[in-house]
Amino acid sequence: MALNLADKKAIVTEVNEVAAKALSLVIADARGVTVADMDNLRKQAREQKIFMRVVKNTLAKRAFEGTDYDAVHPVLTGPTLLAFSMEDPGAAARLFKDFAKEVDAFEVKALSVGGELMGAEQIDRLAKLPTREEALGLLANVTLAPVTKLVRTLNEVPSSITRVVAAVADKKKAA
Repeated sequence: MALNLADKKAIVTEVNEVAAKALSLVIADARGVTVADMDNLRKQAREQKIFMRVVKNTLAKRAFEGTDYDAVHPVLTGPTLLAFSMEDPGAAARLFKDFAKEVDAFEVKALSVGGELMGAEQIDRLAKLPTREEALGLLANVTLAPVTKLVRTLNEVPSSITRVVAAVADKKKAA
């Protein structure tokens, strides 16, 4: 189905607005993937707040102008499926990595974070980033560790005094 000029402008505007807010971008080639598998992928993307869209390369290039994803121009060839992580930088990478394991026809082409273009082989760098909840848990552990150590140290003072007094009492009983 051919797009008229107004439709093309709307697509460019929508993708540009999403790209301006997104934390990361993963680009894939979905040739050969069944409709049922794509529907499942789209459902998972919606649940994880990932904006996913098939966009013509010329429109994507225009949409990325002036954003952090301007560097992805070289990989915009052939069929292109874009996935923008909106809340968790690693969400789209994790989703696409897992989907590529299940569906052989699905191929991750590249990813981009903070204006840096990375090849598909580096998807683990992004996919292994902790989720927001995991990051908050790690932060809580880091901030809790000094407090825990202080409490243990303060608790050790009365314990050591008690042990010294008990040792002196045992020594006097023995003598």
